[in-house]
Amino acid sequence: MGNNYYRINKRDVDFVLNEQLKVEQLCELEKYKDFSRDDFDMIVSEAIKFAQEVLGPLNQDSDREAARYEKGGDVKVPTEFHKAYKLACENGWIAMSNSPEWGGQGLPGVIAMASAEIFFGACTSFMLYFGGPGVAHMVENFGPDKLRNLYCERLYKGEWGGTMCLTEPQAGSAVGDIRTSAKKDGDTYLITGTKCFITAGNHDLTKNIIHGVLARVEGAPPGTKGISQFIVPKYWVNDDGTEGKSNNVTCAGIEHKMGIKGSATCTLNFGEDGPCRGYLLGDEENKGMRQMFQMMNEARISTGLQGIALAAAAFENAVQYSQERIQGVDVKAMRDPNAPRVPIIKHSDVRRMLLLQKSYAEGMRAFAFRLAMYDDLAHGHPDEEKRNFYQGFVDLMTPIIKAYCSDMAFDMTSMAMQCYGGYGYCQEYPVEQYCRDARIAMIFEGTNFIQAADLIGRKLNIGGGALMQSYMANFDEAIGAIKGKPKVADLAEKLDAAKNILLETTMKIAGFAMEGDLDYVMSIATRYLHMFGEIVIGRELVEQAALASEKMEKLAPDSIDYAFYSGKVHAARFFVNNILPGVEMKAKIIENKDRSCIEIPENAFSV
Repeated sequence: MGNNYYRINKRDVDFVLNEQLKVEQLCELEKYKDFSRDDFDMIVSEAIKFAQEVLGPLNQDSDREAARYEKGGDVKVPTEFHKAYKLACENGWIAMSNSPEWGGQGLPGVIAMASAEIFFGACTSFMLYFGGPGVAHMVENFGPDKLRNLYCERLYKGEWGGTMCLTEPQAGSAVGDIRTSAKKDGDTYLITGTKCFITAGNHDLTKNIIHGVLARVEGAPPGTKGISQFIVPKYWVNDDGTEGKSNNVTCAGIEHKMGIKGSATCTLNFGEDGPCRGYLLGDEENKGMRQMFQMMNEARISTGLQGIALAAAAFENAVQYSQERIQGVDVKAMRDPNAPRVPIIKHSDVRRMLLLQKSYAEGMRAFAFRLAMYDDLAHGHPDEEKRNFYQGFVDLMTPIIKAYCSDMAFDMTSMAMQCYGGYGYCQEYPVEQYCRDARIAMIFEGTNFIQAADLIGRKLNIGGGALMQSYMANFDEAIGAIKGKPKVADLAEKLDAAKNILLETTMKIAGFAMEGDLDYVMSIATRYLHMFGEIVIGRELVEQAALASEKMEKLAPDSIDYAFYSGKVHAARFFVNNILPGVEMKAKIIENKDRSCIEIPENAFSV
């Protein structure tokens, strides 16, 4: 087994869950009445133990060994993944928040989110084989009883794997251009086509792999309106649940990637070597996009979490290295050749980099956990109006957690590498792998521009702006309460001012769209999403600082808890004063309406 570099700040995880979000309130809901805060604490502690003892030692080894493609289409995962996967299944880590009726654990999504952050941080490649529950949840919600009975329990328990098959070589992110076809054949369909970049598309961890495949039935309308969803097993599943013959889903190769090397990213051919059969999901053809978006949105949130987990793991390692690495002297003694050498954490620029990472890692963690808890409330709260609010929050925030958090996570893993200096670029230390593994999250599940376009082109317009209005009302309530707390009132005021700038910019962009200048709107969509992301993370940090400042009043200044809470206040202050001013800067850039990227001749890029 290789080196285990995984570290997690359990004190911060506990703070977010229990002090900031007060997750025990979920136990008051009928859906979670059989759980307690003690249960939640125990599960998180066990998740950390599993990550540190089982997954952490796999991370570097699996990166070096990588997934392997063999003649005939077989794919071998890194050797030690087999034992870890078996333990994950036995311990119930595969489908933590899914329905107990079909083999899930039935836990709140926020506890599953906390555990998943821990697992992703310990070994991202391993976690990418956990696709089964996404397929099972889609089948549970849309499939007939026959498919539920055949597939759900085995997928939730991890006995079978699962994938989402959208991308095709010629179509890329343009899902409406897919060519995979489906032809009716009795009660099944014959599937023909090629999918690429399929995570865990083939491997030897499970006996069977169940693919959710988007395809076009003969005669279907063009574009996304003519797409259907099919459940296509690697090995056919007989009506009695037994596994049958090969279903002619063949792997043509796996990608050789910058990171996540232990994860098999496959090209799959359907029906190339003989008939490949699949079941239509649902009662009607051409409804595939709505069904797939359930799984896609779950995956987008998970992808954002993947980035957050790696940023947090990289930060924890950078802190430890900075405390241990002796280099240079205190700047005040720089002219004294005999001055004692100090740990690099004494240098102000290293402290700046660490505090930047801390503010992002902890702010993004809180955001992810809040989103998961609101999703729990959206499906479990007895009040319909509140369920609608919580669901609206999740819908609006999904592109932000996916795109903003994955963008910032890559930056933060790179920043962690900078703290190490030259050693950070070397494989003996873990941060270069964190950086490589984090990069894919900006591309996975729809590139980050697609998320920005979804936010600016669709989410802001739902219900005439109802999602935005609802979010801002909740924001104003949360920040308004903090304005009355003297020690952090200035942070709340600055955050509120930045929020107002975001709202003004939102209206200006709506005006650009009304004028028909859609090219310009799309050109600034990512910048707008980043503005929104800074507001969202700022809200989490300022709220944490308000809680922490009150706790500090009752603590001795030399206590560990005082130091922890002090870190919260300083992280919020740093973010508000160093990152949040970027909201105003981005607003001015958007208002300038520079069209140079639109107007430059194409050949000017290449001549």
